[in-house]
Amino acid sequence: MPTPLTLKTGLAFGESPRWHDDRLWLSDWGTREIVAVDTDGSSEVVVSVPSAPACIDWLPDGRLLVVSGGEGLLLRRENDGSLVTHADLSGLSPHAWNEIVVDGYGRAYVNNIGFEFGGDFAPGIIAMVTQDGSASVVAEGIAFPNGMVHTPDSSTLIVAESYGNTLTAFEVAPDGRLENRRVWAELGEGVPDGICLDAEGAIWYGDVPNKRCVRVREGGEVLDTVGLDRGCFACALGGSDGKTLFMVAAEWPEAMSEGSRTGRVLAAEVSSAGVGWSKSRSKRR
Repeated sequence: MPTPLTLKTGLAFGESPRWHDDRLWLSDWGTREIVAVDTDGSSEVVVSVPSAPACIDWLPDGRLLVVSGGEGLLLRRENDGSLVTHADLSGLSPHAWNEIVVDGYGRAYVNNIGFEFGGDFAPGIIAMVTQDGSASVVAEGIAFPNGMVHTPDSSTLIVAESYGNTLTAFEVAPDGRLENRRVWAELGEGVPDGICLDAEGAIWYGDVPNKRCVRVREGGEVLDTVGLDRGCFACALGGSDGKTLFMVAAEWPEAMSEGSRTGRVLAAEVSSAGVGWSKSRSKRR
């Protein structure tokens, strides 16, 4: 079992970690800021966003996409630092938007949990946004969609169903539609939140109620577990060799409280590096 080290403290509610441009980027939902963290723990606020949830990923040309979930907007950060609307998602669902992942063709997949958090459950959806900003629903009936990853060839999308205790896979059609849904892994009592994929085809998932980050192979076999003292919301693989597992964690449900600062970035060395088409764009353009 890898032993985690604390890289950064004082976050409100860290989410959506991504290794990009030789730094760990993440969203602090509590402060509505996108933060970039160096491996020595130093950090800077890159941009402030209008509303949370606020997950992130990058277009092939290097421009940052940010979900402004409460507004129902997908924002794009231009080269001059300004934020513009990339897509308006508000017509697809009245509820807040959540996680995002961009594939190798520049298509952004954004999910929506389908209900007001804390209210009565309803299944969620995944929308696809093309590079011209057109948005359409490509998957429905997902039990609290959360973290998502693409395989390196962009042929498969895997989504965490937090309320289904399942990782679910879709084949990606040439036009970006999601087809042939299947169970990638049943997780038993595991509650998957943010996820990342490694070079051996295994997935790490953050688990808030069980205070851990877990590595599983397709089919559900548990390969490794990192136990934490607080809930793990998401994870990302990065570092100089891709073998550092970064985890964003916080006390739950205290993280939802105004002024809470229990959020941390934790890091552990693991055996297999991260993969994904995005690894090819890890340097500044």
